[in-house]
Amino acid sequence: MPQSIFWKLQEDILKQNDFKNLTNFIKTTKRFTQFTKVREFETEFAKWQGCKYCVYVNSGSSANLLLINAWKTLKNWSNQDEIIVPAVTWSTNIAPVIQNNLIPVFVDVNLNDLSFNYEQLENSITPKTKAIFITHLLGFPADINKIKKIIGNRDIIILEDCCESQGAQIGGIKVGNFGDGSAFSFYWGHHMTTVEGGMICTNDENFYKMLLLKRSHGLARELPKKYHKEIKKLYPDIDFRFLFLTDGFNVRNTELHAVIGLAQLKKIDSFIQARNENYKLFLDICSNYDDLILIKSEGMSAFVFQFIFKNKKKKEEFQKFIAENGIESRPLISGNLLRQPFLKKYYDSTRFKKADFLHTNAFYIGNNQFVNKDRMNLLDSLMKRFFGKK
Repeated sequence: MPQSIFWKLQEDILKQNDFKNLTNFIKTTKRFTQFTKVREFETEFAKWQGCKYCVYVNSGSSANLLLINAWKTLKNWSNQDEIIVPAVTWSTNIAPVIQNNLIPVFVDVNLNDLSFNYEQLENSITPKTKAIFITHLLGFPADINKIKKIIGNRDIIILEDCCESQGAQIGGIKVGNFGDGSAFSFYWGHHMTTVEGGMICTNDENFYKMLLLKRSHGLARELPKKYHKEIKKLYPDIDFRFLFLTDGFNVRNTELHAVIGLAQLKKIDSFIQARNENYKLFLDICSNYDDLILIKSEGMSAFVFQFIFKNKKKKEEFQKFIAENGIESRPLISGNLLRQPFLKKYYDSTRFKKADFLHTNAFYIGNNQFVNKDRMNLLDSLMKRFFGKK
């Protein structure tokens, strides 16, 4: 009989002090919708991230939506313009492209940093390419310097999805600071949590202002007060409180979630350190097995323990074996997204070989600050049993 799951993908990241902190806030405030705590969280996250502006939203997926929609408005992109995306990423990196009447141009991935096949990326750029949407997958930084060289002097926006790579670095600079805007997720299973939530980071003031508008219906009053007087002069016939400067959404988050985020942000560096130390042990354990493809990366902010098997059958057997021993697993993100029903029309088996390989030969298990040496020793023991090593 398989034993019950004891090693989950994520665990109880919120502790009693978090609940006490939130309860105290609830007892002492009368404002729960977006207000001063949201602004405080944005300010503190900007300091931690090392950027000028942050906009807090209700999910990482909404962050991706605003990234695409705000730049489309600012740059006046036409319907059917192209955004380059990887074949292995999360679905809500692709959905905003389609929802904004843009064309996703898919590029295969590589097995070194799990980002784009950089040669295929270069060959995919056309005069209609308006942006490259990078995913820093599973905590590994993409080679942004190489991507920038490929772009050259062309007017192509760089967007970074850092939802799984909070705190990863390139040359000592955190990912999310290399393009024109970046998205982070604070979903339950990520490096830190606000239960549900996401953040957009940028150093571009005009983009920041557009994000504030887009987050809240397009309302002018959402902009910093220093801009209000000038805007009121432009539209004297409209009540400023209900002046819409652009189309928009309602993807705001709450004071409650921001309170959780402020507490989590104080711990994030220790969370990342624990994850990275675990990952080093994971690499050491796995280095004994030629059946596995290992991913090593400078500047990583480890997200999970990914198992990439050279042999599909062995992968399936090992995944079943660890499940029988109480370890939860899942596909590597969702495999090759182009094999999903809503993207099937983009699929070409000759162009996405590495994505297909990851689809059939890879999965991952949880890595977080709760994974200790006892669990790593257990994993070592299970792998020795499975692979027949003493």
